[in-house]
Amino acid sequence: MWSMGKRVCNALRWGGRPSALTSTISAILFCASSVFAEIHVTHARLDNGLKVLIYPSHTAPIVSCRLFYVTGSVHEAPGHTGIAHLLEHMLFKGTQKIGTNDPAKDKTLEKQIESVMDDLEAVQDTVKAAKLRARYDSLLETQRKFMHKEELWDAYERAGGTGLNAFTSDLMTAYFVTLPRNKVELYLWLEADRMRNAVLREFYPERDVVMEERRMRIEDSPLGRYWETLSGVFYEAHPYRFPTIGYPSDIRKLTRKEAEEHYRKFYKPNNAILVLAGDIDTAWALNEIKRYFGPISRGEEFPPIVTEEPPQAGEKRLTVHRNDAQPRLDMMFHTPGFPHEDLYALDIVEGVLSGKSGRLYKKLVKDLKLAVSASAGNDADKYTSSFQVSVNLDGAPPLDKVEQAVWDVLDDMAKNPISDRELQRARNQVAARAVRSVEDLEDLSTELAYWEMRGGWEYINRFPESVQKVSAEQVQQVCAKYFKRDAATIGAVLPKTGDKP
Repeated sequence: MWSMGKRVCNALRWGGRPSALTSTISAILFCASSVFAEIHVTHARLDNGLKVLIYPSHTAPIVSCRLFYVTGSVHEAPGHTGIAHLLEHMLFKGTQKIGTNDPAKDKTLEKQIESVMDDLEAVQDTVKAAKLRARYDSLLETQRKFMHKEELWDAYERAGGTGLNAFTSDLMTAYFVTLPRNKVELYLWLEADRMRNAVLREFYPERDVVMEERRMRIEDSPLGRYWETLSGVFYEAHPYRFPTIGYPSDIRKLTRKEAEEHYRKFYKPNNAILVLAGDIDTAWALNEIKRYFGPISRGEEFPPIVTEEPPQAGEKRLTVHRNDAQPRLDMMFHTPGFPHEDLYALDIVEGVLSGKSGRLYKKLVKDLKLAVSASAGNDADKYTSSFQVSVNLDGAPPLDKVEQAVWDVLDDMAKNPISDRELQRARNQVAARAVRSVEDLEDLSTELAYWEMRGGWEYINRFPESVQKVSAEQVQQVCAKYFKRDAATIGAVLPKTGDKP
């Protein structure tokens, strides 16, 4: 599915027998994909390398403001995982101008705190360690007297900002807020300051916050460790295998110096994409962007990810036994990185397999009554991509029977062309997504940035247009090419032996 990468969205599905109304809607959606969903964006690049995407839409007096840095878990290494995500947290602590009432005193205390933590890292004596911790606590308490922890948030909220937040993914870190159109200049000032003058206050307490976040999202989640481990099984070499939040032992050892180094390396104009979508004057916006971001020096050039996932040596499996999780089966297949022609046909495959009128639901839910739901996802992404089949089991049926049912569906698509009706239905789903993609400016802003990162924002138009041209023969070919037993990674969550799910 043409989405933000490592994400799954719900597509519009059509089911039941064809009717005049269905045919009319199909025609409307097909036309909409090439008319109403065509997105026109102003693309600019500053001398320092900052990429700018501006999408004017005057439906409401607001602007979705988003700044993306091309850094995530894919740019990390063993022993340092989670640094991009932790740094995302730290960027809300303020800058040299924001977040403190006494910048000079704050800078002195930061140096003292870091010195104490360096000593604490090296000390072995428990008595000395206790004294150093007491010293650290005292310095931190003193620093907090000068801090205004929520100043960045408060500035946006007083300006009428909504949706203020951030996220870190495998490929990018984003900071965003939606503002009234007359407050965009505030955003440009604050984010330009955050790009070059961030101060990583309260680093070690925030590191503890991230550890707790990991515990809640991964360790204490019924499926958290399953997904993390399955990703590590699926990707043997490529850094997509690293969890964005980081491994526990790595998080515990991350230092402020490492975070500052990551900030200095990746938080630079030539590694950033600024997106403004909404009620904005393009000429004015470009002028203001140059005024605030233009003086920031260009960052160093660093090579792209060069590690390639090796061909799979054979079928791989992961089985997790838990009674607090919905039993499920997942099949994953490696596919080429974007751009590649096969990815368009695989989007059609997703449409044919998914939904209540899709082949997986019909086979596993309706006919065999082995599952409560079944779907597929085409994750077209940079470097390397994946295709996944997911089945939520109905109780605990024999897993081999469920697997065979899935293979029967996939094998049939590899041996026989899909019907014209299935092909058109899948095309309609893509057309519907293209139409709906412009309805939410915040989602559109993120989509534009991800396409720009992959190879160019224009693919937000080109991808759905290319999918419309896919033939039934091409669909059959990609199914035969990628859906092979010795190329599958199979994950399963089942109840513990002898226990009820």
